[in-house]
Amino acid sequence: MTYIIFGGSGFIGTHLIHLLKEKHPEANIYDLDIVMPGEEGVVPGTVEMNEGVVYERVDVRKKIEWDIETTPDDVVFNLAAVHRTPGHENKEYFETNIWGAENVTEWCTSHHITKLLFTSSIAPYGAAEDLKKEDTLPAPNTAYGISKLVAEKIHEKWAAVNNAQLVIVRPGVVYGKGEHGNMTRLYSGISKHYFFYTRKDTVKACIYVKELVRFFMWSLENGKTGVWNCTFEPAYSIEQICETMKKATKMKRFIPVVPGKFLMGVAAIIGPIGGKAVGIHPARVRKLMVSTNISGDKLKTNGYKFHWTLEESFADWFEDCGRKYLK
Repeated sequence: MTYIIFGGSGFIGTHLIHLLKEKHPEANIYDLDIVMPGEEGVVPGTVEMNEGVVYERVDVRKKIEWDIETTPDDVVFNLAAVHRTPGHENKEYFETNIWGAENVTEWCTSHHITKLLFTSSIAPYGAAEDLKKEDTLPAPNTAYGISKLVAEKIHEKWAAVNNAQLVIVRPGVVYGKGEHGNMTRLYSGISKHYFFYTRKDTVKACIYVKELVRFFMWSLENGKTGVWNCTFEPAYSIEQICETMKKATKMKRFIPVVPGKFLMGVAAIIGPIGGKAVGIHPARVRKLMVSTNISGDKLKTNGYKFHWTLEESFADWFEDCGRKYLK
């Protein structure tokens, strides 16, 4: 059995490799990425080389020349993406996410792959307060969201032509060891007293990275297909997330409520001179004010069993970090 991971050198890919090695120690695992663990931009100690995994440098923006013998049972994961927002020029999202989808699916066709999992995003839904289900009409309003929706359609066309099993995963905010993103900034902001609520009822759909990769395997091994939101059901409010995070990490902090307009004004002033590093950036403050109200009902009602509650997931992440912090 062979598992081929495009974009496997990042946060999610590393956790997927850990799970594959745990569940299928006899399998062949290939990580194909433009960067290798330990290089600049890849966090050492959390994104590391794993013994027995073959690492190959591949740029999915270009025709993929890398070759290997495959069988109909082999599985491809397409995790390759430019995803952080803010942080990239618009064309960078399109180059990697759209060309990457075209080149990965072309490679799969030429190697007779019939099982593929693609990590999309909740960004194709667009920013709005309404509850979003898998059959909600997409309305992306960012370059990232548009690029991911186009990439989904490229994968769907490939699956239809090749009569293949395709799972498209739209995760909420993914967190866990090595994330260094929204949840890490949230923990840091609370602990250092620079996180403020703009409203307490903002819904923020989220999923623990170890849960996410377990869903990857469950969906493929149980013959699932189609689009799947991957988030706790129901999704939690920002207040619930903050209070649960504080409880799991034994942190006592008071979080004040600050009017959104005032915080946006502060972010507009200090964002360009260093606010981005601590999350006080206009784009991030704006994201905090809008719900990501994503339904996980399909996941909940189709047989998948969660391994962690929200509190248990934060406690597990805290344990992974030596009970010192979350990052």
